[in-house]
Amino acid sequence: MTKATAQDTAPLQTTTLVVKVADALRVRISKGHHRPGDRLPSEAQLTQEFGVSRTVVREAIAALRSDGLVEPRQGAGVFVLDPALAERRPFQNVDLARVSSLIEMLELRTAVEGDAAGLAALRRSPGQEEKIVEALDAFRTSSAEGRPSAEADFAFHLAIAQATNNPRFGEFLQMLGPTLIPRRAVTENGEETTLPPADIERLVDEHEAILIAIQDGDETAARAAMRAHLKNSQMRYRSMLRTPR
Repeated sequence: MTKATAQDTAPLQTTTLVVKVADALRVRISKGHHRPGDRLPSEAQLTQEFGVSRTVVREAIAALRSDGLVEPRQGAGVFVLDPALAERRPFQNVDLARVSSLIEMLELRTAVEGDAAGLAALRRSPGQEEKIVEALDAFRTSSAEGRPSAEADFAFHLAIAQATNNPRFGEFLQMLGPTLIPRRAVTENGEETTLPPADIERLVDEHEAILIAIQDGDETAARAAMRAHLKNSQMRYRSMLRTPR
């Protein structure tokens, strides 16, 4: 199967590819391979280099722009910004090593994503609903097999945000970046935390409840299910504050 066919038949992969391309470009910028004032390679060059579609490249560039790392200039290309001169972006002072910071972000997400789930229940298209289902299937499979599931978890929440058909919800989640999935941030090496089987089962059940409410078109139930999921996550991380790490 060709790369193009694989991408067409697996929409979930798009989100993962966007994250990988964006992260690769962030590393290059941080290491000085692309310096402030430099123009990034063209869309065509990045598409060929990473073996992805133009859509993936554009979304990856949009993520870098949200981080204040690059600036598109019409007719000229995309240029790297000087970090010292770039406007300070929100959420850049989140200390991922502190559980309290993760709880703060979960409280904010509870407010935003609760409404996102409610809007998704009302506004989703069949294609958007399918993308949410695929993300949940990937999350369930990864969790059951003991493989890292953070990317699928991110894709699930992002797919719901996009199903609101209000682009600001998706932009907000992408702006949060690594703080969106806290279990990737509570270890010293940045690897995903391995959860006990009971916690994994609970997470899967919570995600399924959100999906069912969205599929039923029940705005109130979808909002409640998302808020319950994120409040339960807050409780899990609050317990860490009472336990020596």
